[in-house]
Amino acid sequence: MSQMTPLFLLIALFTTLLTPTCGEPVGVCYGMMGNNLPSQPDTIALFREKNIRRVRLYDPNQAALNALKNTGIEVIVGVPNPDLRSLTNPSSAKSWVQNNVLNFYPAVSFKYIAVGNEVSPGNGGDLVLPAMRNVYDALRGANLQDRIKVSTAVDMTLIGNSFPPSLGEFRGDVRWYTDPIIGFLTSTNSALLANIYPYFSYVDNPRDISLSYALFTSPSVVVWDGSRGYQNLFDALLDVVYSAVERSGGGSLPVVVSESGWPSNGGNAASFDNARAYYTNLAARVRENRGTPKRPGRGVETYLFAMFDENQKSPEIEKNFGLFSPNKQPKFPITFSAVRAGTAVE
Repeated sequence: MSQMTPLFLLIALFTTLLTPTCGEPVGVCYGMMGNNLPSQPDTIALFREKNIRRVRLYDPNQAALNALKNTGIEVIVGVPNPDLRSLTNPSSAKSWVQNNVLNFYPAVSFKYIAVGNEVSPGNGGDLVLPAMRNVYDALRGANLQDRIKVSTAVDMTLIGNSFPPSLGEFRGDVRWYTDPIIGFLTSTNSALLANIYPYFSYVDNPRDISLSYALFTSPSVVVWDGSRGYQNLFDALLDVVYSAVERSGGGSLPVVVSESGWPSNGGNAASFDNARAYYTNLAARVRENRGTPKRPGRGVETYLFAMFDENQKSPEIEKNFGLFSPNKQPKFPITFSAVRAGTAVE
């Protein structure tokens, strides 16, 4: 092996330092159901300090939106489920978009409007698509339909078959709800938002699902689906959703993981060590930007749930999904954005 000259070494080092590493930034869900949380401006300042470049808000909290102005942080803003009925009226939807989006745009970098979160098809499911259409029309009236996308967030209870991932499909009794929504998302070049929790899959079936598979710590492939090998449950669940979307006519419709997390206390397998393993490994997985076995090479936009422990949530386990304690101290060392210009940001 020939020795490198000092000049060659310097050039190689300089090139390495200047070459940015591409990757998906890791988003965070900002819930506010606590009576001991930092103010919205202090929280947004913490986002900036930790280089958190994507955030999901569950409602158009005005203080948070004001604090997000001119930060460059990309925002998913939610329409709370109780507001869905009013937004089936076009004029009400137009007012909602004006008051909560247009009044802040472009100073706030809106990416998605999530019209409802985990709406049960049997309890308000008939409101979601009309509200989505009206919100879309309001954006189109402002010529922003290509910049700000309209979607809704679903959970895994809508899935009927989940194994193997290639046979994933929505339950037959909810296809009346899912299929028209997926058709709308496809026609508007949007994405489906999906809340994906390997934690709940694991605790519901610890006999067949290993903890290492759920925590990204398995040393080798655990599940084979034809030629596709799965080393972690997150990839498998996301591919289940991809397959279900395809079977509902969505083709290659993108899926955004709008929530994923692991509790550090309050239930089975809910421990600090397990939560740390899950969040740090998932964040690294997202930043690697390598997709899933079904859709390799495609970045997976993902939002970790949640920013803080929220002491006003219930049941007890729901209080313990925070990445940060209410005193703004991180519970785990997580890098939220990929290395750029040779600098790692913690």
